[in-house]
Order: sequence, then C-alpha cells, then structure tokens
Amino acid sequence: MGCCVSTSSRSTCSSGSRGEAVSPLCFEIGFCGTQRTKRTFSDDVITLQNLPSVPKRIFTNGKSRTSCIFTQQGRKGINQDAMIVWEDFMSEDVTFCGVFDGHGPQGHLVACKVRDALPLKLLSSMHSYQSRQNGSGGACLKGDLKKSDGSPEDRLNCLWKETFMKSYKAMDKELRSHPNLDCFCSGSTAVTIVKQGNNLFMGYIGDSRAVMGSKDSNGSMVAIQLTVDLKPDLPREAERIKKCKGRVFALQDEPEVPRVWLPFDDAPGLAMARAFGDFCLKEYGVISIPEFSHRLLTERDQFIVLASDGVWDVLSNEEVVEIVSLAPTRSSAARILVDSAAREWKLKYPTSKMDDCAVVCLFLDGKMDTESDYEEQGLSSATVQSNHSGNAIETDDGQKSELYLPRNFTVRSSEESDSYGRLAAEFEGNVDAVSTEDQNWSGLEGVTRVNSLVQLPRFSEERPNP
Repeated sequence: MGCCVSTSSRSTCSSGSRGEAVSPLCFEIGFCGTQRTKRTFSDDVITLQNLPSVPKRIFTNGKSRTSCIFTQQGRKGINQDAMIVWEDFMSEDVTFCGVFDGHGPQGHLVACKVRDALPLKLLSSMHSYQSRQNGSGGACLKGDLKKSDGSPEDRLNCLWKETFMKSYKAMDKELRSHPNLDCFCSGSTAVTIVKQGNNLFMGYIGDSRAVMGSKDSNGSMVAIQLTVDLKPDLPREAERIKKCKGRVFALQDEPEVPRVWLPFDDAPGLAMARAFGDFCLKEYGVISIPEFSHRLLTERDQFIVLASDGVWDVLSNEEVVEIVSLAPTRSSAARILVDSAAREWKLKYPTSKMDDCAVVCLFLDGKMDTESDYEEQGLSSATVQSNHSGNAIETDDGQKSELYLPRNFTVRSSEESDSYGRLAAEFEGNVDAVSTEDQNWSGLEGVTRVNSLVQLPRFSEERPNP
C-alpha cells in the first residue's frame, strides 16, 4: 500500500522487525515497513506503448472511481485540449490529474504528448529518488504526518517540488528534440496535481486553472483558487520577459489580452507567459518552469476542478463550484460544467468562436454515484468516446464545417494538410504502441476570446538597427 515507485526491478528490502517483503521505496504515506497488499502498476516499466493497458487511467470522456472528465471541441478547429486522471498512480492512495491546452498548428499533438509523457517523467524522477535513498540507506519519509517538528513534511514537500521541476524541464527538452513534432510555434499549458493522502501537490504553467470547492464554517460552499493564471501581464512575468528582450502588449482590438511578442517582429503574440514548446519565444522570456505549491486537505474540502481557459473565460470560480456541487450526479458534473460554459459562450460572445473546453472533477472523499444514478443521466458506465478527434464539427445551423488550421490566421494547402494528417496519425500510433502579490493579477476578470497564438513568426532578415 505504500507509495511504491519501482519501474524496473522487483527487488525487496527488509521491513525491519517483521522481515516482510515490501517495496524498495521507503517513501510511504503515513506508515513504513508494512507489507504491500496489492501490486501497483508503477512496479512495472511503463512506456508510451503500454499506457493503454494501464488500468485506472482515463483520458477520454467518462468517469473513474473518484472523478469524472469531459472535453468538448470549440469552434476554432480540432480540439487542442487534453486531460487525464490516473488513480493508483504510485500507490492506492495517490492520484494524478492534469489538463493541457494546446495552441499553434500542432498544439493538439503537443497537448496529447505532454498528457502521456509527463506523468511517466514524474514516476521516473521519483524512482530515481528511490534509488538514491536505497543506495544511501535513507530513512522512510512519511506523507501524512502532523507538523510536530516540520521535518518529514518539509522533506516530502521538497521532494515533490524537485520532482515537478525536473519532470517539467525534461518534458520541454523532449519536445524540443522530438523528430516528428515541430514545437517551434506550437505549445501547451499544463495544470497538474498529485493527491497523496491528505497532501495536495500542484505544478502548473500557462493559464489553465485549478479551483477547489470547500465548505466554510457555516457549511456553505466556497470557491478556493489553487493556481495563478500565468499571463504575460503578471508583474514578475512581464519583468522577466522584458529582461529577455521580449515584448508584452495587447492588440488594439483586444485590449484585455496581453501577449508576448518577438523583439524584432509582431509575432507570434502568445497569450501566456509560460508554456511547453513555443521555442521561438524561449530565448525571449517564455519558460516552462512550473509554479509549485502544496496544500494540506481538510474534511471541509469537497472537490477539485481542473479546466482549460475555455471554461474560465466565461465562468467565474464561484459559478464553476456551484455548478459542480449542484450537479444531479457526480458522474455528470464535468459534462454539465462544459455544457454550461458552452451556453455562456453563446450568450456573452455570440460573435466569437467558442474555445475548446476540458474539465476534470476530482472528488476528495473518494466516492462516486451508484451505477443506477449514473445510468439515469443517460450515460454508459463504460468510458464515453471522446470527441477529441479531428473530425468535422457541426455548426450552430446543423451544417458540418471542415477543419482549418487551429488557432491562427494562416491557411494550409491540400498537400500540407495531407502531410499534417499523416503526422497526427503517426503520433497517435506511437501513443497507442503562489505569491500573494500575484493573486491580484490572476486574470479573473480578463477574458481571452481569441486565439492563444495570433500568428506565426515571419523572421524578417532585416532587423532594426540598435
């Protein structure tokens, strides 16, 4: 039952007094040296090829033991959002959740790549820590201890922070060197959480957001924002970008959307300060280093909602928490939230193209609806097929429209479209085989109604004279 992160061997270590075989990783949740009662999938080598065979890992519309997820394609082209819930991530008491919002010509491929590869890098980093601890005879590190001396919890917090930092860095490095995925002007946000017992660890970049529904002292549901929208107009983000010669400003026809621009060209206009990919801007202040935070959960905390900005652009934190808490069944909460966002897009911005929406609802008490409650909502208990594919979408008048280059204003030729389709098929085939100051700048009032990436860089040969 411990947090067993062994991705290679089946070696064991002595539990001390009882001599029982346990996981080699002495990184337990609230206890150490007890016999492992159930094998976890982190005991095996997990690669992209065998991810589909891993149970309790969902990434298409549906539900799990403790969560429900749903995504809906917007009106801008292929759905570039991705999401995942992975229960029993490293042990029975560890859950990984993530939402990823792609942008640029290959944004949907980047989002899916990050969705699949980032959790494995977290596992690998934790396994590396395990190996070092075993080699040095390190003591057990317990996760759910009270802050009597602060040491065990501080060590756990530092470990997860290091793990998130290393994993995000490795993920961006892999994207840069990927042979079949051009991330020069494409990228993805990420909001990821690891729930380990009563500990919640969060790492995030970009403007996807996590919010928690919790009960106050009067028993009323309140919304608690867990992450900060890392927009270019955040003071420290803007300062870093300007120090790196990048430019931050909003276009005249969208003054509420600050963007990052190259120093010598009005491109690409990225509407976030941190992202995976987007290597055309990595020398000019856009980074992939995540913000990290840790929170101890209490009995008042009810659920966590992770969502892409397609939801937050039209719904407030309070509205999201209210919709989820009032859903007729927990299993339908994510779908109902996306439906509510779609309606708000039509009401508030009837002339704008609705953005993609992706939602993960994680219920912290570990309970879901009964099978009968779920079927009453007209949903199958099996995973519902996702509309994450690149099929033609249906417009408001019932007509089907053909896909176009997502999230920018360039047009692809038929020959380029064929090549692009082959790349997408090849990639999917491989998959199958926060400071207080910044809280006031979280962009809660800002609305991004246009593309995350305005245009591709032109890179003129003539640079302005210094």
